[in-house]
Amino acid sequence: EVQLVESGGGSVQAGGSLRLSCAASGYTLTRRYVGWFRQAPGKEREGVATISPGGGGTYTADSVKGRFTISQDNAKNTVYLQMNSLKPEDTAMYSCAADLKYGGRWYTSTDFRYWGQGTQVTVSS
Repeated sequence: EVQLVESGGGSVQAGGSLRLSCAASGYTLTRRYVGWFRQAPGKEREGVATISPGGGGTYTADSVKGRFTISQDNAKNTVYLQMNSLKPEDTAMYSCAADLKYGGRWYTSTDFRYWGQGTQVTVSS
């Protein structure tokens, strides 16, 4: 059974930083497309960033480009989302997802097969 577990969320003031982690059990995470998505109350789920198998390519939403970086650690089988210069509008539940279907889009949540439970990020002004 594939399980994805996110960690690293919390509360931070605007301008601060957080690093989210997505770890997997029973699954080689870093050999798959892995994406980070977020959903704020009353809003649709939004694709934030995705990394390709082996980390050779990354895709980042315009809303976070230059502030968020997705990366992976093969030895730890973990994918990270480094979030800098956080803004109140970044407040959301952040979830990682793995295994993008063939032909799927990196920013489309329904194109990913496995999901974690999410970790809350709250940015205060």
